[in-house]
Amino acid sequence: MPDASRTHLVLIPSYNAGERLFSTVEGARAQWNPVWVVVDGSDDGTGERLQKLAASDPGLRVWVLPQNQGKGAAVLHGLRMAKDAGFTHALTMDSDGQHPADLIPSFMQASLARPETMVLGRPVFDASAPLLRVRGRRVSNGWTQLETLFAGIGDSLYGFRVYPVADLIAVMARQPWMRRFDFDTEAVVRLAWRGVKPVNIDAPVKYLTAEEGGVSHFRYGRDNVLLTWMHTRLMVEFVLRLPGLIFRKLRGVPPFQK
Repeated sequence: MPDASRTHLVLIPSYNAGERLFSTVEGARAQWNPVWVVVDGSDDGTGERLQKLAASDPGLRVWVLPQNQGKGAAVLHGLRMAKDAGFTHALTMDSDGQHPADLIPSFMQASLARPETMVLGRPVFDASAPLLRVRGRRVSNGWTQLETLFAGIGDSLYGFRVYPVADLIAVMARQPWMRRFDFDTEAVVRLAWRGVKPVNIDAPVKYLTAEEGGVSHFRYGRDNVLLTWMHTRLMVEFVLRLPGLIFRKLRGVPPFQK
């Protein structure tokens, strides 16, 4: 097992992920110590089972929230616990087996080399990726590039990334959004506005079938409405921020530094 880090942890939010949660945690623990899991009101019994595993693994901690609050809310719960424990950075990954646990060390090393940045996974899709999802994220990525004045965010939706804990808590504390499916995109936009530079690293993503134990809580209608509302809000704020962003980009100051 890896030695325990005092600054960087793996944070896994989970909601009714079934058996995939356990293989995801096992893969993460093989690569990093510590690994924390926030079970977001799951009713599939995974929270209780994982707590039993954590009782015999000092590198694994588990919180079980009493009711489902959304991915962003679960991440925020973990971030606050991490800050209280003295951690400075958290690598978030989904519990459904889509994200590559073997790349955890390289993402952490990139963050350790430049702790002032956010290290973002840039997805490399295989044949399992639904075409509609791939095309849809291009639209979201285009809006994100505009909203950040092309600060260099490679992908706005891929949740395998390392965040600076204090900065992300600060931007989430200032507004009531970013608590559900809008979390991943709004997080990187607001962090860029705060001056946190994105660093992009290619990472594969695999969409598992139901037969492989894949679980998806994405709903095209509901979540696309949420994303549309999110980008509408961000664009309004972008217009207000535009003079300042232009000034910072011309000066080459965060997030536009090299």
